[in-house]
Amino acid sequence: MITDELDFEKSPLIPAIVQDAETRQVLMLGFMNREAVEKTLSSSLVTFFSRSRQRLWTKGETSGNTLRLVDMVMDCDQDTLLVMANPAGPTCHRNTVSCFDQLDASQPEPTSSQVLAQLESTIRSRIEAGDDNSYVASLFKKGLPRIAQKVGEEGVEVALAATTGSAQETVSESADLLFHLLVLLNARGLTLDQVTRELRRRQK
Repeated sequence: MITDELDFEKSPLIPAIVQDAETRQVLMLGFMNREAVEKTLSSSLVTFFSRSRQRLWTKGETSGNTLRLVDMVMDCDQDTLLVMANPAGPTCHRNTVSCFDQLDASQPEPTSSQVLAQLESTIRSRIEAGDDNSYVASLFKKGLPRIAQKVGEEGVEVALAATTGSAQETVSESADLLFHLLVLLNARGLTLDQVTRELRRRQK
């Protein structure tokens, strides 16, 4: 078990770098003691040791912006963790995606695939949270037939916008279609990666 391999004797608090499992964006840095690592593994919700409050702190316990664990690996010295997670909403207390967003000005705009991957991750998190105030969660609860109906309706809206609407209307309706398609894939237990792999297979 990873808790038995980490070198807590060197330091009782291990730095934990959190990375978005889908986009690979670095989200934040926190610190974990043995108990925080164990709780993260058992609950699948990323938990730190708060140095200011001197207690365990599960990310999102008050804001709802949780980090759902995907994987956790240690570095070669066994004294630093890389935590890969799916974020539910903004990670930073400033309501930004990352605590390192001040660096974004020098970074290129996210690619289309990164935007879709982030949206897919957000949809998955909203469904898992089951918040009745969430459109995604409420649509998911209505079942696959209703989700499929929404995809059909949005497809028709795209076709109408393309033939009778403006370019912006076509873009807007296309965004709605992609959004609902990602909800549908999630409801079927499928992923965007499976779709892109199929597209790549067709290009060969």
